[in-house]
Amino acid sequence: MSAKRNVVLFIATSLDGYIATKDESLEWLFNVEGEGDNGYSEFYQTVDTVLMGNNTYDWMMRNVTGEFPYKNKDCYVFTRSAIEDNEYVKFVNADIVHFINELKSKEGEDIWLVGGGELLQYFLKKRLVDEIILTVAPTIIGKGIPLFKEGEYQLDLTLKGTRKFNQFVELHYDVKN
Repeated sequence: MSAKRNVVLFIATSLDGYIATKDESLEWLFNVEGEGDNGYSEFYQTVDTVLMGNNTYDWMMRNVTGEFPYKNKDCYVFTRSAIEDNEYVKFVNADIVHFINELKSKEGEDIWLVGGGELLQYFLKKRLVDEIILTVAPTIIGKGIPLFKEGEYQLDLTLKGTRKFNQFVELHYDVKN
């Protein structure tokens, strides 16, 4: 267990900065030749908590077949609606900053911010992200859902490392405080 739990954004992007097409397709991502799972399994072992927005959760429930992918992790979905928790997910409709600070103060492994775009922008504005692990695909999709939305925030980063997974490049950053 780590002494300090970090919130880590672990996500893939096109070279031009999109996480999905306008119609929420990730097909472009699977057309790139990677290496194994491009570091996913290794990263997944470092976290015990998963965070996502309601739109990302809804997309996942529509598009992921088989069993719930994060069933062995604490999974929180942020929503503005009152939704009842289920077997795998706790829905959060509370002050996000307070919730995250409480979560980070508890003993455990790191916390994975899965997405989506609105939640990520909020986390960046409120300086709740500690690390960014960005896997860049050598694909330009031209338009889509941007990784980083325009807004009134700026983060300075320190490059922690890079890795190559065949055609993918992973950039690992610490967020400066």
